[in-house]
Amino acid sequence: MRIGTLTASLRAECGFKGSTVSLRLSCAFALILTLAPHLGEGQDTVKSLSNSEGGQANAFVVAHQDDWQLFMGDVVAEAVKSGKPTTFIYLTAGDDGRESFYWKTRETAALSSTRLVVGFTARSDTTGCTAVAILEHTIRKCVIGNTRSFFLRLPDGRRDGTGFANHDHQSMRRLRGGKITSIAALDGSTSYGSWKDLVATVAALVPYTTSFPTLVSTTDPSIVVNPHDHYDHRIAGLLVEELRRQQHVVVRYYVGYALATRADNRSNEQARLKTAIFAAYNQEMMRVNKKWSAYREHPAFYSECMLRTYAREPALTR
Repeated sequence: MRIGTLTASLRAECGFKGSTVSLRLSCAFALILTLAPHLGEGQDTVKSLSNSEGGQANAFVVAHQDDWQLFMGDVVAEAVKSGKPTTFIYLTAGDDGRESFYWKTRETAALSSTRLVVGFTARSDTTGCTAVAILEHTIRKCVIGNTRSFFLRLPDGRRDGTGFANHDHQSMRRLRGGKITSIAALDGSTSYGSWKDLVATVAALVPYTTSFPTLVSTTDPSIVVNPHDHYDHRIAGLLVEELRRQQHVVVRYYVGYALATRADNRSNEQARLKTAIFAAYNQEMMRVNKKWSAYREHPAFYSECMLRTYAREPALTR
């Protein structure tokens, strides 16, 4: 079945009218899962972006708990499958100005995606989480298989980077721009006294060897390449850009919200894999509260993300 025919029939069944996406969550999520086996039909496909460089460890620095699943999920799965050490660094709590139960659920959901790419199925007994001290900052660390996940729990900066009133408008953008002098983790565990302090802490979390450069992946900070992105995504990229100038790392920048303007480029298998990884996150959110489905908020866009992964790799500066 061709994608256009399948999509049209599902839209008719679920109540789509024209370009408006309005339907029950169960039917919306069925759309993405039903499309997955047929993705890429009738179009050219490309090879997966590769993490095959010998000896490299991998680090994924993202702003929010579902960013890597949406923008680089199939590539992350390849990296973890290779058996190389993989580190996830989540800069913000992804709270969206909401209560702590919401953002803590997002962390659990992110770990559900991680368990899937590692090959585990249990929800709790395969995850070890502890509080660790990094440059005098207390950070939550979770270990699953050959992966480490660090949650810095900084306030979500809102899409424009101005922050939320209930967190005194703290944001990474405002810290980097000198509008605020410090930023505190939402759980009160630590605070960062400057942008330099935050960059140094992230640098300490990235695995580093003198033999092979670590591959650090993040969202693209370029307004030209990746326009209209969430400012937290952009700041994550700018932070990694500074890291690139300090450490022996290879950096890969991934397109974020601008995927909506790109052409489909994932193979059937890549799209199915990416869909399953995102579904693991989304299903955990729904398990706790059905209204917290990320997919439900923007079903058309999230469906498009499953079909697309775009990245660029700037030259080494060291």
